[in-house]
Amino acid sequence: MTGAANDLFEQINHAVLDLQGSELQTYQRPLKKLARLLQHSDLEGINAELTEGIDFDAFMQRSEQSQQGMRGSAQLAWPDDHRGTLGLSLKLIEWLGEDPERAPHLGFDFFYTSNKIIGAVHAVTGQLIIPFVRDYKAYVMSRGNVEPKLVKSQSNDVFIVHGHDGEAREAVARFLSNVGLKPIILHEQASRGKTIIEKVEANSDVGFAVVLLTPDDEGCSKGGQLEPRPRQNVLLELGYFMAKLGRDRVCSLMKGKVEIPSDFAGVVWEPMDSAGGWKASLGKELEAAGYNIDWNKVMRS
Repeated sequence: MTGAANDLFEQINHAVLDLQGSELQTYQRPLKKLARLLQHSDLEGINAELTEGIDFDAFMQRSEQSQQGMRGSAQLAWPDDHRGTLGLSLKLIEWLGEDPERAPHLGFDFFYTSNKIIGAVHAVTGQLIIPFVRDYKAYVMSRGNVEPKLVKSQSNDVFIVHGHDGEAREAVARFLSNVGLKPIILHEQASRGKTIIEKVEANSDVGFAVVLLTPDDEGCSKGGQLEPRPRQNVLLELGYFMAKLGRDRVCSLMKGKVEIPSDFAGVVWEPMDSAGGWKASLGKELEAAGYNIDWNKVMRS
């Protein structure tokens, strides 16, 4: 099923990308499409295994009972085991696909970031759907074998790929330092006569990379209209770290609206909002990559 699975997950990634970029009038369609793709006949066996014995109604009832009277104070009552969490996440996305108007309510109750309806939908996308799709694909491609094959030492070095936006770069560096990780910024490292790409390679022995997609340049197709773009070195280094570390160890933060190459369609990114919601998203990505994240420090950073 490998070839078919890759094609199916490419469609799933496209649905997630559409959901990330959606507006209030357009989010329902990609959410329904995502739920439909996850119920594809090729996934029936895996889905049956993941959802066996799951009581979704009881899960939702326990979760709703955690509400403490303030928006966003409720917590989903996830089980301790990985399979159970995947199964409940799958059922939750199917539930949202049946009635997409449930998504804002879920966002306000469990993933509150703003009073805007689309903000609640994007919070559900970033904090629930994207991590699930990543972990679900890994589960499917390993045919359900979730036992660790190799335990490697975890580097606390995190490479920051950036353009000209120094404020965004420093904000990410401070965040990483506050949660106990070491930010690696290329221009702060010794050159030792190396070219730029040699310097990137020399400092790429890291456990994770954060890529800042900021509107530093402008460009367009011939005869087209100029649009904001990240710098070319940022896109080159994004591809480099995706290949070296794997996509699950690269988090892209997009500031504003920028054009990215079509080759990166389906690659998920997180909005770098001025309210600081990106910190929770980045913390979740780091935690999913195996880092021990102190959420008290995340909230204070």
